[in-house]
Amino acid sequence: MRDLTIQLEKDLIFFGIESTGLNVLKDRILQIALIKYSKDKPEPQELFMLINPGIPISEEAFAVHGISNDMIRNKPTFAQVGKEIFEFIGNADLAGYNSDRFDIPMLMEELHRIGYELDISKRRLIDVQKIFYKMEPRTLKAAYRLYCNGDLSDAHDALADARATVDVFKGQLLRYENVDWIDGDGFVHPAPIKNDIEAIATFIRDDSALDVTQRLKYNAKGEVVFNFGKYAGHVVAQVFRSEPNYYHWIMEKDFSAQVKQIVKKIFDEMKKT
Repeated sequence: MRDLTIQLEKDLIFFGIESTGLNVLKDRILQIALIKYSKDKPEPQELFMLINPGIPISEEAFAVHGISNDMIRNKPTFAQVGKEIFEFIGNADLAGYNSDRFDIPMLMEELHRIGYELDISKRRLIDVQKIFYKMEPRTLKAAYRLYCNGDLSDAHDALADARATVDVFKGQLLRYENVDWIDGDGFVHPAPIKNDIEAIATFIRDDSALDVTQRLKYNAKGEVVFNFGKYAGHVVAQVFRSEPNYYHWIMEKDFSAQVKQIVKKIFDEMKKT
């Protein structure tokens, strides 16, 4: 790829974090990397740290980043390194991938706990994922243009949309025939898209999700856990055992019929034990 000098008015920091889990309020940072580009310096500065989060790393998070509790046991805490991180950032703009929803709010929470406020009101935030999604929209029109080399003029007419979806699917089968897929961990999966409905369904299926609204999922142990609210990541049966009113609250609120069927079955089984 052609190298490009980023035009800057002030410092810009690209950063990423790994954490004990995905809850920006309850989970903690255990690894952080920051790369600072400055207008008056030819080479970027880097700051990289492993951090003892003070709480256990979830099995789901470990499965993603491979950082174990033993690896960070003797590392400094965020309270010990937070000042260095805060000063390294200074008044720089911030950039990352999915950073607006995850990295920045988690970093803000960590800094707040030790008395530092990361004010983003005067910073420019560059979430590279948003550029990707805006420039490569995930609409049926965009898919039709990509896979069928045409424009969909009757979008949002049900019959036209259904026919276009057929064309897009056929276009995908042709485009990805004999094309390997490399997952996020770098593993190669030989030609997963083929003219085989079972193979495709298996490839795109999310085995961790139990319901179409993704309110419930399986954890690494195969237990059903909540994927929302104050008990996100907690085992459903254990929550119901300690707080049965939570079950009744779910049954009375606007959750899907599928969610209510699943939790009712779990609740009924729990009462038998």
